[in-house]
Amino acid sequence: MTTIALPSYEDATSRYEPVIGLETHVELGTQTKMFCGCKTEFGAEPNTQVCPVCLALPGALPAMNGAAIEATIKIGLALNCDIAEWCRMARKNYFYPDMPKNFQTSQYDEPLCVDGYVDVEVDGKTYRIGIERVHIEEDTGKTLHVGGATGRIHGATESLVDYNRAGIPLVEIVTKPVPGLGDQAPEIAKAYVAELRDIIRSLGVSDVRMEQGSMRCDVNTSLNKPGEEWGTRTETKNVNSLRSVERAVRSEIIRQAGLLDVGTRIFQETRHFQETTGDTRPGRSKETATDYRYFPEPDLVPIAPDPAWVAQLKSELPERPSAKRARLREDWGISELDMQSVANAGAVELIEETIAAGASPAGARKWWMGELARRANELDIELSTVGATPAQVAALQKLVDEGKLNDKLARAVLEGVVAGEGDPAEVMAARGLEVVNDTGALTAAVDEAIAANPDIAAKIRDGKVAAAGALVGAVMKTTRGQADAKTVRELILSRLGAS
Repeated sequence: MTTIALPSYEDATSRYEPVIGLETHVELGTQTKMFCGCKTEFGAEPNTQVCPVCLALPGALPAMNGAAIEATIKIGLALNCDIAEWCRMARKNYFYPDMPKNFQTSQYDEPLCVDGYVDVEVDGKTYRIGIERVHIEEDTGKTLHVGGATGRIHGATESLVDYNRAGIPLVEIVTKPVPGLGDQAPEIAKAYVAELRDIIRSLGVSDVRMEQGSMRCDVNTSLNKPGEEWGTRTETKNVNSLRSVERAVRSEIIRQAGLLDVGTRIFQETRHFQETTGDTRPGRSKETATDYRYFPEPDLVPIAPDPAWVAQLKSELPERPSAKRARLREDWGISELDMQSVANAGAVELIEETIAAGASPAGARKWWMGELARRANELDIELSTVGATPAQVAALQKLVDEGKLNDKLARAVLEGVVAGEGDPAEVMAARGLEVVNDTGALTAAVDEAIAANPDIAAKIRDGKVAAAGALVGAVMKTTRGQADAKTVRELILSRLGAS
């Protein structure tokens, strides 16, 4: 196989125009599945949340989950969609083992919600992402390939299927193709998914936890020369983090540009994003709607939402995340750029909850956007999964405010919290990290530092109080950073008659 030299991202986007589209699947947080009464709790033992309906046993008939329909309408309204007055479910036929029926109950040409949009902001510019459709369907089961090195079917010795997830209500949100984004396409894709996650979370209809699979994104990417028709798209499947959405778009732009440069055709196919390498690998040739052989579901009645009910749901929608961010920005006293950084890091709710737990806005933002964001970036994980809760961060800041911890000690305590050693007070006590405020102990350390540094002490006696910093550093070293620097400085100046 010939190796193709890949261009840089900057080179690729200078010669080709990307067009992206995103299909986002969101598991709804209903108590039962879409067409039966089975529970939907995450993490149950395999195949313990199943019944004749979701296992498609002969004679079992589905019944619609009204809560799932209501949640889908709320999502559609929040995305500025029109709500259908009448629509139907359809059978999407395909032959994979993750659906016992050999078809998925979904929607085809009559979706519940159509023609909406979401506005996102990147680098101070607003981009409108059109929403083609929002439809309701059921999730598939989970297939596990074992015995191979890759976790995929090729090379595996056996495949196992867990049907607990099969039948869970799933909303699919499909954007219209989005051209004209230039080299900002990856960042805009990430910002769109982040905004979508915030909107859905605000509705309370899903926990949208990408790391658990309750929100996953299929990323469509194509390239074309300026002024030419759009190119053939590829679909990178089941991308499960905001950072990976950005990386998947960037990787496909580079890969496709390299192929087009040497005259190689782009095939319409599904691809899989590789977290470890940051590139995509081929999956299968992409089916068309004809291949799925859609037809109306004969076992379910049509959906006909009462317009008055839809109007009521619209009137009850919560504050939009964009409006909430603008309000919080004013409350926190930060700039638009700072708030955008907070939003991009997925820290808005974390900081808000930390403030509600007792921290100041500055203190809450300091820890989430500083030490904790750094750790999340190093581990390549979402900030919400870094290992500290808003309540713990608020408790940490309280210890700092009370003078029991300085910033250096607080970082060490936070390290213990993230490692699972307990709450901040417990970690502080267990590691012996509390600031030393005992005047007697500090006076002895100060006298020792003065005796060891007579030249510096002489300068301070002569009125050069700035030199006290060197002695403060010596005392901090002696006390392993646990002395209160302000108290140490006051003692030094007092002992040398310079206060």
